[in-house]
Amino acid sequence: MAGPRLQTKFLLSMLAVSAGLTCTTLLVVRQSVREQIRQEIARDLQNSVVTFQNFQQQRELTLTRSAQLLADLPNIRALMTTRDAPTIEDASRDVWQLAGSDLFLLADPSGKVMALHGVPPAFTPRIAQEALPRTLEGDQVSHWWYGAGHLYEVFVQPIYFGKAADNRLLGYVALGYEINDRIARNVRQVAAGQVAFEAGDSIVCSTLSPAQESELARQSKALGAEIGTETIQLASERFLGTSVELNPGAEPRVRLTVLKSFDQATSFLSRLNQLLLGLGLTAVLAGSLLVFFISHTFTKPLGNLVAGVRALGQGDYTYPLEAHGGDEVAEVTSAFDRMRQNIQTAQRELLDSERLATIGRMASSISHDLRHSLAAIVANAEFLCEGNLTTAQREELYGEVRTAVNQMTDLIESLLEFSRTRESLRPAYGDVRDTVERAIHAAKLHPNYHDVRIDLSADGVTEGWFDSRRMERVFLNLILNACEAVPRDTGRIVVRLHRLPDKLEIFVEDNGPGVAEAVKDHLFEPFVSHGKENGTGMGLTVVQKIVQDHGGDVVVERTSSAGTVFKVTLPLSLSPEKDLPLRVHA
Repeated sequence: MAGPRLQTKFLLSMLAVSAGLTCTTLLVVRQSVREQIRQEIARDLQNSVVTFQNFQQQRELTLTRSAQLLADLPNIRALMTTRDAPTIEDASRDVWQLAGSDLFLLADPSGKVMALHGVPPAFTPRIAQEALPRTLEGDQVSHWWYGAGHLYEVFVQPIYFGKAADNRLLGYVALGYEINDRIARNVRQVAAGQVAFEAGDSIVCSTLSPAQESELARQSKALGAEIGTETIQLASERFLGTSVELNPGAEPRVRLTVLKSFDQATSFLSRLNQLLLGLGLTAVLAGSLLVFFISHTFTKPLGNLVAGVRALGQGDYTYPLEAHGGDEVAEVTSAFDRMRQNIQTAQRELLDSERLATIGRMASSISHDLRHSLAAIVANAEFLCEGNLTTAQREELYGEVRTAVNQMTDLIESLLEFSRTRESLRPAYGDVRDTVERAIHAAKLHPNYHDVRIDLSADGVTEGWFDSRRMERVFLNLILNACEAVPRDTGRIVVRLHRLPDKLEIFVEDNGPGVAEAVKDHLFEPFVSHGKENGTGMGLTVVQKIVQDHGGDVVVERTSSAGTVFKVTLPLSLSPEKDLPLRVHA
């Protein structure tokens, strides 16, 4: 039906549109949210760096003041005037404990280390001695010392005897605070993200997992020195990170990297996708139901109209058509109904005209043929009444009477054939070859065709269900037509039976002059005859009707001046229940 097909198209269109809109919405929303999250994380990273820098400035100011206070202590000044390293080393231990720093260093005015406290064994005075001259040369507020895997932020203040303006330098005091995991956790709270401190190409400490820390060390060169935002993959998690140099232009290069997890920030997208997908499916189902109900309103009258068209194609002019409303479909339905009525009326008139014309042609032909045959019978009967006829003359006259009677019988039989329906067939199981042989034998009984050569060949099984008596008439008519067409002295007719899987093909081939052009296109129409003295023009018409009643067909396979081939296609079932459109009689 047309309706379901249109409904299917509507539904598929709705599904495609809904699915496309849903997928597009998901992609657009996901991409927009991801980009928005990325921008927010980038802003948070910049804010975190700025916050850390502000925090670092306050911290440096505080620690610088602490170093200044220590440098101004009288006991420190008195201690440095001794110039004795062991004395300074021992006496400064109490001062270091009072300062509370991770590293405490005293040096003479030349920069020689006099005392060093609080340092892990690996961070030796030699390492401190190497770092101190670079520190004294710089003018930064804070300095960074790195050695033996430890990083310190160091604050150095000079120690003066008396006022600083007098410039009587006694030495230097340095306070150092180690950048360790505790500091990293504190900075993490300030920066609101993962942090990592790097010295040179090594990561000193971080709040990352060991695997992530190792991956960051490998990718550290990918992050720029300036404040910016980069996406990096650490282990199985993606981060947005930015780095800032803590001692620009100095050695060692110390860098703080702040990282925020992009995967954690976008984890809610999966839930959002599920929500959007659920809404999309709900929209698709609701839209499909809506389209179904809406399309049913349009497709039902269209389906009814298409059914009416199909019924008209099958010859049914009474199929009910319903035209409701005043829309275009109702107008088309009403117009089709009027057209159907007009076609039925015109067809009825045409059939009546053709029937009258056919009856007229048939009556004219039959009356002519019957009068001709009756005249021959009457004339020969009058001759037979004469008493002076010889036996040979009587037999000749009797033969002419029989010929006229046979022509009348053949004509009447042909007319009766048209009155028989397909249900009048009497199929029985038999061999088509036997039926063809009987038709050949009957044709050879004709006195004019004794010398015509008729050959028969069969390829494959030729048995099946068919009406043997009526098919014999088919083969006899074809063979007699061929006999009339071939030359008397060199005439030859070949009948070939060829079996196909579901049918049997019978070819009747002659070496006559071919079918005349005048009748070639009307060969199977009633009363069409050419070049025959006693032809009724019903032979091939009867052949076509009988073959078509069997579900087959007959055509002119080939015709030329070298001969003509008629092909009969006969559906030949091997069982009465299968592929046999006939009524079987016992």
